[in-house]
Formats: sequence, C-alpha cells, structure tokens
Amino acid sequence: MASTFVRTSSLRFGGGQPRPAALEHQRKDRWWLSPLLTALGLGSFVVYATWAALQGTDYHVGQLLSPFYSPEIWGHSPHALFGPPPSWLPWPSFLPFSAAVLVLAIPGNFRLTCYYYRGAYYKAMWADPVACGVGEPRDEYRGEHKLPLILHNVHRYFLYGAIFVWFFLVHDVWKALWFPAAGGGTTFGLSVGGLLLGVNAVLLWLYCTGCHSLRHLVGGHCDEFSKNPVRFGAWRFVTSLNKRHQLYAWCSLFSVGFSDVYVRLCAKGVWHDVRIF
Repeated sequence: MASTFVRTSSLRFGGGQPRPAALEHQRKDRWWLSPLLTALGLGSFVVYATWAALQGTDYHVGQLLSPFYSPEIWGHSPHALFGPPPSWLPWPSFLPFSAAVLVLAIPGNFRLTCYYYRGAYYKAMWADPVACGVGEPRDEYRGEHKLPLILHNVHRYFLYGAIFVWFFLVHDVWKALWFPAAGGGTTFGLSVGGLLLGVNAVLLWLYCTGCHSLRHLVGGHCDEFSKNPVRFGAWRFVTSLNKRHQLYAWCSLFSVGFSDVYVRLCAKGVWHDVRIF
C-alpha cells in the first residue's frame, strides 16, 4: 500500500500528509542495507563480467574452460568448436576479438530479465521503490508496457537459450575430468577446477529449473492437474525449486564468477589446478 501512496500524486501519505519526496521516510530500521548490498553485489558482477568478457585471453588452461566463454564458437583455444574466428566475421577493428562476447549475451540477458533479479535491481539501482514506505525519485509508475522494460517479456526465450548453453557447460565438466596420460591418451581424474565447474553446472541447473517462466510452461493453462499427473509432478518439482529461486540465483552468480577467476589465475600461473585424484 505504501508504494501506491508514493506513486499516486492525488493520494495523501500517512493520514493527510503530502506524498514523501525521494528517499523520505519515517522508518527506524536499516531499510537501506539490503538494497545497498544488492547493488554492490550485482554491480561488482557486471563490472567484472564485462571486463573478463572483453579480455579474450587467459580463459582456458589445459582441459578447463571458463564458463564465461562457453560454448566457444570461434576462438584461439583447443575448445573452439569451429576453430579461429573467420575473416568474414563482422567484428569492430578497434575491439580485440573475444569469444565470450558471442555467447555471454544469452545467460546475461536471462539474468537481466529474470523475475527475481527485476525486483532486486528495481529496488537497489532504480529505487522503484527502494523499500516499502520510502519515497521514490519519480511521480508515477511506468510499468513494463513500454521500452525499455517491455523487453523483459522475452525472458522465456532467453530461458531456452540458457538451457542450451547449460548443456555445453555440462560437456565442459566432462572434458575437465580427463587428463593427459603419461604413456599417451587420457586418464580419468578430478581436480579442483573440475570440481568448481561441476558445482557451477549444478547451481545453474537449480537456477534455471526453478525459473518462473519454466514453472508457467510446465503448469500453465492446465485447469485440472488430476488429468495430467506427469505435468502435475513436473509443476510441483519446479515449484519446489522456485521457492528458493533467490538463493540459487545468488549462489550460481557467485559460482560462475569464481569459476572464471579460478581458470584465469591458473592460466596466468598465479596458482595451479590441484588434482584431487
């Protein structure tokens, strides 16, 4: 109700009081702490991910490939699906080639349009509203029916793309489990890097599977679940993960970022990928 008072100029706030100005409030708690931490967390990830994606180097070492660069469509590593970038690829001459730019937009926009992240950065970065009962820096609610916020409606299509990319991440985990053997060929094993990539793939699976759009796809437009027990079971499963969507969103955000940091530092020789067995 507080957000209605803030957004509607014809109403009065607090029993006859005028609508509060931006960030004006009567709250006694630390209402600013949660949006501040959210802004710092999301802002730090965006800055690092942008920097890492534009490097184009130190994203692979041995059998490990950074999740920021997977799938590597064209590139200069053994993981590239189609080899080096072709001459006909339209790439700005002033920008060093980076394989991450070709794929990172899919998982990036999947998170950008995510139902949970919308509420997170609406409050933390747009102050819309920054907290319940706190004045907003605007006079009206613009909603998501016009540009640029109307683009959030394509979230389900980025879900399809994110699932497609996830299969490549699983394949990267499988490749990370095979090491060069002394007598030639490969041998099965597990390293810290392979373990991190595996944990990252699991967390991303939990995040994608708990997606609000996927929940609607498996359970929407179904009036009688009793006539479709398989669909009902899928809906219950996705719903159980959806209840922890915020947790999986943050855990997977950290895991994908730290996986890139780990591979990057191993490639630079700062530390070495320790083999567990």
